[in-house]
Amino acid sequence: MFNFHLKHFIGLVVLLIVTGFATESFAQVNDISSRRPDLPPGACDALQVPEGNKAAFRVYARGVQIYRWNGETWEFIAPRADLFAAANFHGKVGIHYGGPIWEANSGNKVAGRRLAGCTPDPTAISWLLLKASPGDGTGIFSRVTYIQRVNTVGGLPPATPGAAIDELVESPYTTEYYFYRADR
Repeated sequence: MFNFHLKHFIGLVVLLIVTGFATESFAQVNDISSRRPDLPPGACDALQVPEGNKAAFRVYARGVQIYRWNGETWEFIAPRADLFAAANFHGKVGIHYGGPIWEANSGNKVAGRRLAGCTPDPTAISWLLLKASPGDGTGIFSRVTYIQRVNTVGGLPPATPGAAIDELVESPYTTEYYFYRADR
């Protein structure tokens, strides 16, 4: 009986240690409270997060922007991306999808509503400022107030017309998302 309980106890301790280290490494990689992204002057001034909010963490996204041909133009449908703790796309911490919604591996979510955008690179999707609507519960996204999408690469719709109405295309993109929380 003692060995049975000891095995479970050891297993629980190992699980807590691994979970703690995973959470700690994510926090260490993303300790950006004293930094904000470099925004190009001028056109991107509207992406500044209001005073009283500070950068809490960032993630790196790699995925696709999905478009549908309507017979005249490519309509944006939704993003689909994996979120990573590291710039080299290692340490998957969640996913991003239509809404737009960012969801942590734990299930904690935050939704965003576009406030402003700018296009410092005409070969990539716009940089954005979004107002956050955190979901219920606790977790990494629980107190997020604003989200910035910056340093985008790719993601634009095709430059040529679609072959048929309702044709879908997936345009690869990468970006960084900065998540802000209210200063306390």
